[in-house]
Amino acid sequence: MTTTTITNFRKNVYSLVENTIRFNEPVNITTKDGNAVMISEEEYLGLMETLFLSSNPVMKEKLIEGLHTSLADTVPEEEVAW
Repeated sequence: MTTTTITNFRKNVYSLVENTIRFNEPVNITTKDGNAVMISEEEYLGLMETLFLSSNPVMKEKLIEGLHTSLADTVPEEEVAW
């Protein structure tokens, strides 16, 4: 994560935003009143989806089950009827 002061952020806003979008690199912006973090829209949407899925007890259990399933125990994609 890149860290910058609010003054440097104002000076370099375009390049910092571009790098955040292009590389999903968060920027920690420090000020005398506290800090803020800038993330890409893609990262934000991923976080929101993760929070949504984690808030559903049934889905959360399925995700945890999936984490503990070895690849050998899964069905190859070509065998899945979409």
